[in-house]
Amino acid sequence: MALHTAGLPVGPDRCERLARAMTVMNATSLAELRACALATMVSDPSQLPTFDRVFAAIFGGPSPFGNQLPAIQPAFPRAAADSGPPSVTSSASDAGGWTSGTQMVEAGPPSGDDDDAEDLPEGQALHRVAAATERLRSRDFTELSAAELHQLVSLMRGLTLAIPPRRTRRFRGPRQGKRPDLRRTMRMARRYGGEVIRLSHQARVVRPRRLVVLCDISGSMEPYARALLMLMYVLYGAQSQVAQARARGAQVRPELFSFATRLTRLTPALAAASPDTMLAKAGEAAPDWSGGTRIGAALKEFNDRYGTRGLARGAVVLIISDGWETGDPELLGQQMARLARVAYRIVWANPRTQSSRYRPEVGGMAAAWPYCDAVVSAHSLDALDDLLTALS
Repeated sequence: MALHTAGLPVGPDRCERLARAMTVMNATSLAELRACALATMVSDPSQLPTFDRVFAAIFGGPSPFGNQLPAIQPAFPRAAADSGPPSVTSSASDAGGWTSGTQMVEAGPPSGDDDDAEDLPEGQALHRVAAATERLRSRDFTELSAAELHQLVSLMRGLTLAIPPRRTRRFRGPRQGKRPDLRRTMRMARRYGGEVIRLSHQARVVRPRRLVVLCDISGSMEPYARALLMLMYVLYGAQSQVAQARARGAQVRPELFSFATRLTRLTPALAAASPDTMLAKAGEAAPDWSGGTRIGAALKEFNDRYGTRGLARGAVVLIISDGWETGDPELLGQQMARLARVAYRIVWANPRTQSSRYRPEVGGMAAAWPYCDAVVSAHSLDALDDLLTALS
């Protein structure tokens, strides 16, 4: 608020970036707080004096870094009219746009070991880590190390999932409903000697749809499966908190299944205390991890045991697979048609579709493609935005 009053273009999106930066950097000192604020709140060198003045007025004292602050250079020529700060996921190639704060502020060379960062001034090292976090968002899941996967979990917590609602057959009595509630009206009339003073109404209850996830854990999908299972773990925990906050609210926790050579229900593993524990439990429950792929047979087992019996009826179904089918593609097509008759929406996440030259012309993907409502790549953290949009 103080920066906005002083004339800086600070809005809710930059405040959100500041909160994310402080979480990623685990800021515990005034110097670290200033570095995070500088990386996310300042988008032009001319804004530095105003920023320093406001920061000193709120927290007191001179700059924690003195003259050690790195120079800030704009990534693009300044536009004639500033239309406001971009969102976190905005692209630097937009016409007249700016990169986000963590992309604009980067000290030193973009590559290097973590040991080299320790020799730099504190603020400069923080800026380098913030820039590395931005680069992590666009990297393919196959290129990430175990430590980077852990960092990915903290970034995934900023994602939100909005499942389309469904109108149930139940009615509830809000006053803004259009259907007359005769029973409630007569009960209210008993208070006034049988006279109808106010007509009660009711409306149809609206609840979120169920999310069913079928994840391919074969050898070709193993790196993507780990990252997307972590996404399901984050979404499961977030929906659990929402359900606890709303006493009468419906739980939208995803139902998770894995398949390679067989079908395994992994939903109980999502309740683990940590992502590592979740992956360990998933590996114990699914003995076919990193095995072959029989998508059609696994989908048939899902339809027979769960899908057509009610789990997939009216639900949003997410299938995560690269489409490599070692079985009969015709069986996969039949089961996809069977699933499409009961599901509300089918979204297929295929990392191979990130290539512009990809064409679903052979194999299992060709058989499944006509029954998919949306096909996304979901190969990186930035690509997960397209996945969540397709699900909603």
